[in-house]
Amino acid sequence: VFFDLGETLAGSLGIPWAADLHILLAPAVGMVIVSWMVRSWAPEAQGHGVPEVQYAIRMLGGRIRARVAAVKAVASAISIGSGGSVGREGPIVQIGSSLGSSVGQVIGLGPEQTRIMVAAGAAGAIAATFNAPIAGVMFAMEVILGNFASRSFGLVVIASVSSTAISQAFLGREPAFRLVESFSLVSEWEFLLYLALGVFTGLIALAYVQSVYWFEDSFEDWKLGPSWKALIGGLGVGALGYFGSDLIFGVGHEGVELALQGEMAIGLMLGLVVLKIVATSVTLGAGGSGGIFAPALFVGAMAGGAFGKMANGLFPAFTAPPGAYALVGMASL
Repeated sequence: VFFDLGETLAGSLGIPWAADLHILLAPAVGMVIVSWMVRSWAPEAQGHGVPEVQYAIRMLGGRIRARVAAVKAVASAISIGSGGSVGREGPIVQIGSSLGSSVGQVIGLGPEQTRIMVAAGAAGAIAATFNAPIAGVMFAMEVILGNFASRSFGLVVIASVSSTAISQAFLGREPAFRLVESFSLVSEWEFLLYLALGVFTGLIALAYVQSVYWFEDSFEDWKLGPSWKALIGGLGVGALGYFGSDLIFGVGHEGVELALQGEMAIGLMLGLVVLKIVATSVTLGAGGSGGIFAPALFVGAMAGGAFGKMANGLFPAFTAPPGAYALVGMASL
């Protein structure tokens, strides 16, 4: 909506140079709106989403306010739709967890049972958004609950499978990312290359984590009001996309699929690694609402794709296509 309105306005005014100006301004407009929404109705809806759910599980007996689901859904949609560099996985986890917690509170469950409802909501959310029921179960048990107790495992499985069935009924059975070919190990020597790729992406992951926290702390230390922080951060993200690449906007699935297809140049992919990390850090630090998982997949795909291009150029006889390394890079990051 934000981008379409900008294009329409520029065209109706007949201003050629303004045709792309909305790319620069849309993230700022979206982040100012999100900052106001979150401050007014649900401060816990700001940021990633998963840490807030973990806090509720461990410190609040699984109690999450019902309004969080609505505010998080709208705030994250605006953040992503206006060009903020965030993902949908963190928000959908918080939305599903909030719904599970609300059901538990309404029917009068105790803290232990409410925690299981929160985990079931998180599992269903992840399973449906990725069309991956097993991944939803593992995420909820390991990340949300922190254990694999048998009394909660079966309930989480039921929620994960049923949500995936509903998702498939409306969205089909396609996986989250389309592969144009099947990848396989070409030679045992590739294990050394994948080992090197793991070290490479491990260092990038460290930079990613530190960047997110550094920008969050830096924006927190600013003496400006929240709206000014959101405006400045949004303009910064817009500038990165305007002068860099618009692939950094939003969830970034289009860029990931290009990397999996091996259609991008090495220099562009390495540049996008830096741009996406900075854009995500600024979006979250300035008050945006969204997840960090999808940007991590994007960064991993670009880093792995660039590594695979170089490996394929140096050792074409015993290396898989660059898309294979992009896929492994996503998992590694």
